Amino acid sequence: MNNPEPEVAALESALAALRRVQKRRALARLAERRGERTGPHAGPPDAVVELVDAVAAEGEAGSSLTVTEAATVLGVDQPRASRLAAQARDAGLLRREADQRDGRRSLLVLTDEGWALLARVRQFRGSIVAEALRDWPEPDRAALARLLTRFVQDFTALTAP
Repeated sequence: MNNPEPEVAALESALAALRRVQKRRALARLAERRGERTGPHAGPPDAVVELVDAVAAEGEAGSSLTVTEAATVLGVDQPRASRLAAQARDAGLLRREADQRDGRRSLLVLTDEGWALLARVRQFRGSIVAEALRDWPEPDRAALARLLTRFVQDFTALTAP
């Protein structure tokens, strides 16, 4: 196997480090340490927030998720995704709607409360990104945003089923 270019190796290593941070739920733990998940910001378990985030991403892309599709997106089995959907429904974050094209399918749709939770989560994530980049010069921040967005689009296209 050929040795990758140094830039490719560095990027692969950085992506693996980000994946490890995500698996450790570092942002959720940081929110707890900073008091963001207490009082009015207390919320559902992290896995339910991940489901809400996934449902929103699909909705913003113009489509909807079923529980089975959510399981695939979240990397969990279908019974786990069903339990997460039930928790989200019980918390008032989403509802199930019949698919108008296929009555056998039930789509997950965010409620106003789900969108409000997601807005708080996104605001917190954005504040952490801004904090991490606070000492970066503006051209570097702009370049990272442009190039990382492009990379994610290309990477997603390669890895899509």
